Amino acid sequence: MRNFKYYFLGLLILVTGFVWYSVFAESRDGLLVVFLDVGQGDAIFIEAPNGNQVLIDGGPNKAVLRQLSKIMPFYDRSIDMIIESHPDSDHINGLVEVLRRYKVGLVMESGVVNDNQAYKSIQEIIEEKGIQKVLARRGTRINFGDGIYMDIMFPDRDVSGLETNMASVVARLVYRESEFLFTGDSPRSIEQYLVSIGKENLQSDILKISHHGSDTSTSEMFLGYVDPEYAVISVGKDNKYGHPRQEVLDLLNQFDVKILRTDQSGTIKIKSDGENIILE
Repeated sequence: MRNFKYYFLGLLILVTGFVWYSVFAESRDGLLVVFLDVGQGDAIFIEAPNGNQVLIDGGPNKAVLRQLSKIMPFYDRSIDMIIESHPDSDHINGLVEVLRRYKVGLVMESGVVNDNQAYKSIQEIIEEKGIQKVLARRGTRINFGDGIYMDIMFPDRDVSGLETNMASVVARLVYRESEFLFTGDSPRSIEQYLVSIGKENLQSDILKISHHGSDTSTSEMFLGYVDPEYAVISVGKDNKYGHPRQEVLDLLNQFDVKILRTDQSGTIKIKSDGENIILE
């Protein structure tokens, strides 16, 4: 019995030591951007070296919870900010359970509304938990610390009367020499508008392809001004929409853009040290 007692004590010390080692050894050596494999939908997790975290969208179902558990430590039950690009089901259904299960500091949305149940549930949870809510507007800069910031490129107006895709939040994340452009489901008309009002601020190393590679988005002119090295397509395997469309893939190949797809690669992890883009 005495030997068992010492064995149990030693095991407890070993396990405790392992837990604390995991806490302190957690990698914070660069900006992490993760395009989560949530099927036919969008969900993007961002973490700065100082630990600040942002989740853009939550995909079509609870799959986002499983994916978050793979990249967030088990003891981390908070997310600093959630950005809802627009309230379509394939972008916000998963946010309902995220908001219920995680402590969220701030929710940013475009201002367009939807009558689906997920949107209603999100608004109820925000009110119940007293979560601060803000509208995304051009000119807003989100400061992550460590020299990392995100600029809201669109909307630049009240979009409450627009079709939901047209009202998508477009945001550009910058870490010194590395840039990521997130586009929601923005159609070509919004891409053209962004070029007309600020083409000099579009260039980015990583472009999240809009609307899962639909032919309603990714115009040649927009792609030319963004001039990405990598294009990430968040899309479900063998989806009924035929995404990504072949003409979009052909255009990306024409511009020598490297294509990354969640239906082929699963979750896509990208790191930056401020100068180099590293695929994990």
